[in-house]
Amino acid sequence: MLFEVWAPSARQVEIVIEDRAHALGPDPARTGWWQAELPAGDGTRYTYRLDGSPPLPDPRSRRQPDGPDGPSAVVDQDAFAWTAPWPGRPLPGAVLYELHVGTFTAQGTFDAAAERLPHLARLGITHVELMPVCPFPGTNGWGYEGVSLWAVHEPYGGPAAMKRFVDAAHRHGLGVVLDVVHNHLGPAGNHLPPFGPYFTDRHHTPWGDAVNLDAPGSDEVRDFLIGSALAWLRDYRLDGLRLDAVHALVDTRALHFLEELSAAVDALAAAVGRPLFLIGESDLNDPRTTAPREAGGLGLHAQWNDDFHHAVHTAVTGEEQGYYADFAAAGPAAVARVLTRGFFHDGTWSSFRGRHHGRPLNTAKVPAHRLVGYAQTHDQIGNRATGDRLTRDQLATAAALVLTSPFTPMLFMGEEWGASTPWQFFTDHDDPELARAITEGRRREFASHGWSAQEVPDPQDPATRDRSCLDWAEPDKAGHRELLEWYRALIALRRAEPALTDPRLETVAATPGGRTLLVGRGPFRILVNFSDAPARVPLNAPCEVVLARPACKLLAAGPLVQLPARGAAVLRVAGATVEG
Repeated sequence: MLFEVWAPSARQVEIVIEDRAHALGPDPARTGWWQAELPAGDGTRYTYRLDGSPPLPDPRSRRQPDGPDGPSAVVDQDAFAWTAPWPGRPLPGAVLYELHVGTFTAQGTFDAAAERLPHLARLGITHVELMPVCPFPGTNGWGYEGVSLWAVHEPYGGPAAMKRFVDAAHRHGLGVVLDVVHNHLGPAGNHLPPFGPYFTDRHHTPWGDAVNLDAPGSDEVRDFLIGSALAWLRDYRLDGLRLDAVHALVDTRALHFLEELSAAVDALAAAVGRPLFLIGESDLNDPRTTAPREAGGLGLHAQWNDDFHHAVHTAVTGEEQGYYADFAAAGPAAVARVLTRGFFHDGTWSSFRGRHHGRPLNTAKVPAHRLVGYAQTHDQIGNRATGDRLTRDQLATAAALVLTSPFTPMLFMGEEWGASTPWQFFTDHDDPELARAITEGRRREFASHGWSAQEVPDPQDPATRDRSCLDWAEPDKAGHRELLEWYRALIALRRAEPALTDPRLETVAATPGGRTLLVGRGPFRILVNFSDAPARVPLNAPCEVVLARPACKLLAAGPLVQLPARGAAVLRVAGATVEG
């Protein structure tokens, strides 16, 4: 087997296999690379030593059986016997489902999560979006402090278990998307700096020195990140990647890292003969993020749309603190603006930022499926002080907007039945000083907003993770069961009616009125009442009710609808037909 590692500053590189050291020689074809052909097979453990350093895991390790600080292990990617032929599922028309392996079930493993895949198939989900699975310290965590960007967290089951999960998902017709973090690593367990200039002090991020995308040595760092992304898509047969906080990827080169990555993913899609896609998380509200490369864009296939979340959240909750302020001030008109323009802040003043923000979207040219819309995500729940979710009534109203929107809809695990379990911030660091700093920092952050230390869960307390696990007895309970049926019905309607997946923003009509909103999508009229009192909403044509929660009442032959408090309904113009 060929072992190879990039260590441009090293004078001597050794690999230690099963306690025996072997010298690596310089690669004559690649500056800074070292290599050696040595006998090894699946499961063989090894470490590197640089100029006599302590043993270090492989930067491109495919497995860390003893955690981020332990030895690496060889993985034979061809040893797994895939059972499900998979042509892939493209992003247009998708319904995504964000899932955290460690809390989706109490067991917190891929195999346990796979047992719940039939639930997602019945719900109408098309793609599972896994939160990060790279190794991180301890057993439990969100995954955004991962290291070893080519490996799988061992407590989840490791590489083989992840492949079993993906194979099972494909058997149920579900695609799989993975959340990957390129903007920072660690802090604990990050062993990249001794090998080379993976980070640069030219730029700084909220996590410290930036990943080196444009300083000396950045060619190899970019190749490291792109190679990792392609390995996930190729070796694990994934359908797409969600890229964390791409606005934090500081790159001053003419060819931006994201443009280079998107070109590489498109080339891999052509080579493997199935669709592959990239979804970016960005707070820039910049259409260039998803614009085609040939049009001067970065070429990502979609981006999360927090403006849609903020508009819907403020409408259903009435919250107005922090970045919600501008959306709350606009009321239902904020939802209408996002549904018809893509962004709320598209060059407008942002009071939270104290400046203008965003850039207008060309609604005539940009298909709306390039924006991912949602009422909840791991961030928007977990970054609240106690990790509280929307209530069932709030979710029912929000779901009517999310699942009939022109955007690619995404759910967060458990929202479809109104899970009563919170989803809180939890970590599992064994470094006492780091653990204490995280707990104190979390509580200090919320103290400025009026929360006492006792009210903010301790991230290091195992009970915080345990509280965040879904209760799979709930979907069959009264109240939860009815909400689940509402979600299923909305998704089934979306799948059956082409008008509800029409990606043309210019065809969407949205009319706010007081605390109500009327949205037109082809022959459909979506009505929501955000208030705690019944409301009458006039229509411009007689309609018939398709779905409603709770039941609404048609008045005056249908042009007038009486909608209960916190009610939502989908209507069709009487006599209308839909092509397709």
